[in-house]
Amino acid sequence: MFKTILLIGSGGFVGSVARYYISKVIQDSSLTSFPTGTLSINVIGSLIIGFFLGLALKHPSFTVEWRMILMVGFCGGFTTFSTFTSENLKLIQDGQFFYVFLYTGLSVFLGFSAVYGGYLISKIF
Repeated sequence: MFKTILLIGSGGFVGSVARYYISKVIQDSSLTSFPTGTLSINVIGSLIIGFFLGLALKHPSFTVEWRMILMVGFCGGFTTFSTFTSENLKLIQDGQFFYVFLYTGLSVFLGFSAVYGGYLISKIF
């Protein structure tokens, strides 16, 4: 059990740091208050976890330990639902209801599409 916690924690550390840096770079280059950084991170993370899921189903060498590090740890730390919801609350408070619906709709549609896309990409490997 302790080994699993360390594996997840190490993957989560790397994923969280990557999320912060990549999201900041994307958001800082954006010309709008629309949360493009978090949206991008969640879509990228969905693509990655779909890819890992496909690999895990196809290759027995993709061990439980690697699943814990990459899928639970890294992807769990990389994507974030709490940031998504808090950014939506801020948009509501600012009266930007169009952005609330756009952000929520894009997050769900692009997230599911990316998971499926990652899964399809994994079939090549």
